[in-house]
Amino acid sequence: MKLKPKITIADHFLGIEDPRIDRTKRHNLIDIMTIAIIAVICGADGWVGIETYGCAKYEWLTTFLELPNGIPSHDTFARVFAQINPQQFQSCFLDWMKSIQKVTNGEVVAIDGKILRGSYDTNNEQSAIQIVSAWATTNKLVLGQIKVDSKSNEITAIPELLKILELSGCLVTIDAIGCQKEIVRLITQQNADYVITLKKNQGNLYDEVEKLFQFVISTGFEGIEHSTYKTEERGHGRHEIRHYMMLSGIGSRLNPDSVWSNFNSVGMVESVRSLNGETTVETRYFISSLKSNVEQFANSIRSHWGVENSLHWILDVALREDDCRIRKDNAPQNFAILRHIAVNLLTQEKRRKRGIKNKQFLAAMDNKYLLSILALA
Repeated sequence: MKLKPKITIADHFLGIEDPRIDRTKRHNLIDIMTIAIIAVICGADGWVGIETYGCAKYEWLTTFLELPNGIPSHDTFARVFAQINPQQFQSCFLDWMKSIQKVTNGEVVAIDGKILRGSYDTNNEQSAIQIVSAWATTNKLVLGQIKVDSKSNEITAIPELLKILELSGCLVTIDAIGCQKEIVRLITQQNADYVITLKKNQGNLYDEVEKLFQFVISTGFEGIEHSTYKTEERGHGRHEIRHYMMLSGIGSRLNPDSVWSNFNSVGMVESVRSLNGETTVETRYFISSLKSNVEQFANSIRSHWGVENSLHWILDVALREDDCRIRKDNAPQNFAILRHIAVNLLTQEKRRKRGIKNKQFLAAMDNKYLLSILALA
């Protein structure tokens, strides 16, 4: 009789339809998916690595998987994940993440895109795939992802991602490409707040906001509700001062026809950076549903910028996403989900004060530690 460790992967992925025809089913779909998820958690970055891990851990895997014909080949892993419906995989992934941890009230959720640089295929004229992800900055969880259509851009992908997320009580941050009325409407429909970067080609709004800040500063903010905040950072020869300013109660002035949902304030960040004797100044403008909380505004901006270090850096350095050459059919999108599962579970494991890469190394060597990571699910 086989022992069953506390692994609930099968429960989360029962909703995925097996894309194979009956005569090709030498291996159970759940066995294939379980080995792939565990292997990526332990550091596998491709189909050969997944097969290698499976063969090395065969005896242990047989304690909870059927494996009627042994460990699948790397070609089998590649073929199956190229066929699996990514929407079904995504849905199962979302259900799993919701079971791990609920997003807390006030959580800053950064929506950001990332190009999978290794997914391009010049022979088939396939450009690199882009994935838009939602990252809970405090809980450090990938909440969901969606692939950008090859003939479109993030503007069409972000609304589709917002529709599958639960954002009530959250504060959503998006770069300038997300400065769209429909995107703002979808956020506010979920009873969430937003802070979105203004883009210069956003009609006249950017110019109006820029002129408004110049005017109120020159007149000493007369008749305008405002608040300010300042941060200063030093390190590695860099000195940066950020001045945050928020103007509230300006909806009737900048949004008279209410075309922007819950447009309550505008924000400005002036960053003065000194590095190696050179000083640069950058000014950004934002629209927001926040009414009057400049520190919350500042925190949301810093949290959004931090997604590069908190998520993208981990994906590139620890999980080697940019080096991955997986590019056939649905495989790139599905492997991206595998990486996000690994990032979430490894990040949520708090007992070992180690970086993601060392956690992967330890999980590959120590089955008990691996089980403690999987128990988070």
